[in-house]
Order: sequence, then C-alpha cells, then structure tokens
Amino acid sequence: MIKKYSQGTYYGLFFVLLIVAPFFLSDFRMGLLAKFLCFAMIAVGISLIWGYTGILSLGHGVFFGLGAYCMAMYLKLEASPNGIPDFMEWNGISELPFIWTVFQNPIIALLAVIFVPFGLAWIIGYFTFKNRIKGVFFSLISQAVVVVAVTLFIGSQHITGGTSGLTNFFTIFQVPLADSGTKQFLYYLTVLLLAAIMFFSLLITKTRFGRLLIAIRDGENRLRFLGYNPAIFKVFVYSLSAAFAGVAGALFVLQVGIITPEMMGIIPSIEMVLWVAIGGRHSILGAAMGAILTNSAKSFLSESYPEIWTIFLGALFLIVVLYLPDGLAGFVEKIKNRFSPKVKEGGDQHEANTLVS
Repeated sequence: MIKKYSQGTYYGLFFVLLIVAPFFLSDFRMGLLAKFLCFAMIAVGISLIWGYTGILSLGHGVFFGLGAYCMAMYLKLEASPNGIPDFMEWNGISELPFIWTVFQNPIIALLAVIFVPFGLAWIIGYFTFKNRIKGVFFSLISQAVVVVAVTLFIGSQHITGGTSGLTNFFTIFQVPLADSGTKQFLYYLTVLLLAAIMFFSLLITKTRFGRLLIAIRDGENRLRFLGYNPAIFKVFVYSLSAAFAGVAGALFVLQVGIITPEMMGIIPSIEMVLWVAIGGRHSILGAAMGAILTNSAKSFLSESYPEIWTIFLGALFLIVVLYLPDGLAGFVEKIKNRFSPKVKEGGDQHEANTLVS
C-alpha cells in the first residue's frame, strides 16, 4: 500500500507538470514538448518488451514510421485539391494508387495507425518467437526489418515520396494545423493518450499477465516447463508496443508536419532504446521521463553548444550506462531506500514486508 501510494504521487506530479506546462512555455517550446511526449509513448512500449519481458527490439522505428505514414497519407490527400498528391503529379501519375484510396476515409486512416504496426509486429513476432529466436538474434532480425522497410520506402518514390517523405500538410478535418488553438488541443490530446498508454501498461504489469512477462524475462525455459507457451505472451506484448509506437508516429506527424524514411531508420531505432536505458527500463514512468529528458537535453545542448553538443550528449550516455545501470529511475529508488526509515523489530519487519508485497 505504501509503495502504491508513493508511485501514484510520482505519476500525479508528472502529469500535473505536463498539464500546466503550456501556461509557462511559448508555442515553439510547447510544440517541442508535445513531440517529446510522442517519443515517451514509444519508450513506454519498449519498457514493456525490454524491461519487463526481456525482448530487446532495435527496430521500433519501423512501427513509428508506419503509424506516421498512415496519418500522413490521409493529411496529404486532404491537402491535395485534385485528389492526387503533388509528388505523384511530378512523377506523371494521374490516377491515385489503390493503397492510397483507402486512406481517403479518416476512420480507416485512424484504425490503420494502430493496426498496421500491430499486424506487422504480430507477423514478425509469430515467426520468430514460435521458433524460439531470442536475445541478440532477435535484435539483429529487428534491425534487418528496419533496413528492408527503409529501402522499400525510399525505392517506392511514386507511392511514398522517396527520401523527401510526406509533408506540406495544412489541415486535419478541415481545421488548420498551424492555428494556436489547434496546437494546444493536439498537445493536450497527446498528454491524454500518453496517460492512457502509461496507465494501461502499468495495469498490465500489476496483473498475472505482467508477472508472466517477468517470468519470461527471468526464466523462459522454467515457465515453459510449467506448461505455459511463452511465445503467445511475447507476440502480444511485442505487438502492443508496436501499436503504441504507431500512435506516437501519427501524433508526431500532426505536431511536426513531416515524416521521412530517415526518421524510421536504424539510428532513430537505437536512440529509442537509449531513452529507455537512461530513464530506467524496469520503470514505465522512468522510460517516459528518459525520453523527455534525453530529447530535452539534446535540444538544449544543440542550441547552446552547436559545435560540440554531440560530445556532451555522448558523455551523458556513457555516465548513465557505466554508473547507472538501472537508469535514472533506479537511481531515485536507491536514494529513496537509503533515506527511508528501516524497521528494527523482527515482527515489524515481517509486517512491513507483507504490506509492500
């Protein structure tokens, strides 16, 4: 009970700060924070599969990109007066490809944001986890998926826009995206969806399903010996994290106004894992904070020290990896445990352990 109360305080303070932040930030800074909150959604999903299940995915940029492209295709069609995107006209295309026609419907586009990444992750997870591929081998496969996806999107210039990607969006549901009121609405929508994702993820970790995920991480063979099929749980949680990344990608497009194949490549995918490592991969809140703080530091350092900011950022990564193996969340937990009062009596100690467990 004590632990739950303390945890609820941290989450409450986190979201209170996010809610009041626009009152103290300019429109530009609020837009940056909204983008970082999109990254926090990805980090929460990676925390579920890496911190709780032991699956290290180095390819979540693909799922982020798929969600972003699904939203961007609808926005691009809405911004095209004659129904044909401008880059297709430049390539001599006079008829809208079939894959684009389904995104004329906003409901289908919104569903695709979730289910396209979810479906691809389900296919990848089914064939890998069913064959008991795990560890570094799965990480390499996830990176191979990134290479294939980026190559496919760049090569299909007449459909995806190639290296330039999709941009020049002006409205969503005929509402101007550049309007300050729209930006503020999108910010609070991002906060709301982040809260829903974090609450749902936290709820999962507190159930029997969450304990099974931890059991897969700590002793998959023992769990299989007890009669469970770990592949089913791994496929689901991997697909769920992909859906989180897809939602983040769609909101990212609305906030930033562009998506390119480069944004779903290997480097962004590895950065996503670093956010979680810095924040704490065993903590949902820590992973979200890691994404926000890391990207905030990246933005601040690049503005203040444009010539050497990458050195500072690299040093930050090294310090966390070498001296804070459990991330910032683990460091805070150690400090809290060091200064928390200890129960001296044996009976009282047993009672305290019972309450915490």
